[in-house]
Amino acid sequence: MSTPPFGPVSERDVEIVSAQLGRPARNVVGIAARCVCGAPTVVSTAPRLADGTPFPTFYYLTHPAATAAVSSLEATQVMNEYNELLAEDEAVRADYATAHTSYLADRTSIAEVAEIDGISAGGMPVRVKCLHALVGHALAAGPGVNPIGDLALDRASWSPEVCACADGQAGQG
Repeated sequence: MSTPPFGPVSERDVEIVSAQLGRPARNVVGIAARCVCGAPTVVSTAPRLADGTPFPTFYYLTHPAATAAVSSLEATQVMNEYNELLAEDEAVRADYATAHTSYLADRTSIAEVAEIDGISAGGMPVRVKCLHALVGHALAAGPGVNPIGDLALDRASWSPEVCACADGQAGQG
């Protein structure tokens, strides 16, 4: 297997993610994207949870401001627009399929889980189902990898370039 796309997770990272989620974080294998202040923004979760459950959502958006912004965006029914774009634009459709393959490769770098083989997240590779997963992947992979995640991130009222962390959640210290 290849090397994971992120460094080790600290106890502080897990504490921050747990505070962001409002529950204990489980099976965190990496912090795939961080706020400019250093706080976790996207967590990577083990493909098989400690209790044995297969878990296909490798990239999980945890940053409260980012999550709220993407939730607001989803409420505008933009996913219908993105599904139409996929249906009409061959280049976007091809790039989205490539994003799906990238997502699977990242997850497989941690573990192969037969029950979720070929299943990524967010509706990839054929539809848009969850912008949170797609934005999480876009933030983790960087611009140009997930076209729908990039579009959603561009349209969201939150930016990874501006810290919007609540007091006490900053990754520094």
